[in-house]
Amino acid sequence: MSTAISVEHLSYTYPGVDDTPGVTVFEDLSITFEQGSFVAVLGSNGCGKSTLAKHFNSILLPCGGKVYVSGMDTSDPEQLTAVRRSVGMVFQNPDNQIVANVVEEDVAFGPENLGIAAPAIRKRVDSALMQVGMYEYREHAPHLLSGGQKQRVAIAGVIAMEPKCIVLDEPTAMLDPRGRREVMETIQRLNQEKKITVILITHHMDEAALAERVVVLHKGTVALDGTPAEVFCQVEKLHRLGLAAPDTVELCYSLNQQGFCLPLDRLNTEDCAQVLYDSLKA
Repeated sequence: MSTAISVEHLSYTYPGVDDTPGVTVFEDLSITFEQGSFVAVLGSNGCGKSTLAKHFNSILLPCGGKVYVSGMDTSDPEQLTAVRRSVGMVFQNPDNQIVANVVEEDVAFGPENLGIAAPAIRKRVDSALMQVGMYEYREHAPHLLSGGQKQRVAIAGVIAMEPKCIVLDEPTAMLDPRGRREVMETIQRLNQEKKITVILITHHMDEAALAERVVVLHKGTVALDGTPAEVFCQVEKLHRLGLAAPDTVELCYSLNQQGFCLPLDRLNTEDCAQVLYDSLKA
């Protein structure tokens, strides 16, 4: 499997204002993300999640070290356009990414700025809206859509630019449970069917459990890195990092504190219910 993004000895400090000192987020961070993977990035507030994400398509540039996207140096101004074509960004509030008064016009905005020919844009827009399940809303006004629908339109706008990787920074934070489910189903489908690399920054543990790899950042360093089962079974360490495991794991952990002996790798409700049933039946 080839490398989609490589972070090598990254350091970054936000500059201070007036006479105040800058804020250092990373001093020596190294991590790689493989092409076609689905990775969830977790961490408490201020750990560097969003700062890292902004390095992936040159919104921020390293103070030291390097970030490479498909082998391209993100700090090379000559490769800026290519980097941003390769990595699409979806942020927390879809209203900040929607710029047109009609859904299909909004999705066409990115390809138009890339100089894509009109017939190709039409195909890209239709394909992107179909992939996120919003084609039937192509002539609707975005402001009349639900939060989940708006976020799916924002994702379609990124897909239309045909990136190899999509980075989503807390994309469900402002959504209700239905909207969250719609967005997560869309993300999973893009990863599984289109083989698009997905890097999901989230504070929802149940969303992170859907990924194939979980990375936990703490004070600018990688504190945990592994499969969801490998990471979330380390409940006490997660607690020390200011995080919780998914509800199913927390339940089994709490019961173990009361004398049970339950596995801590049951990440969905059905598996958790089954292990509880088997334990009570025994």
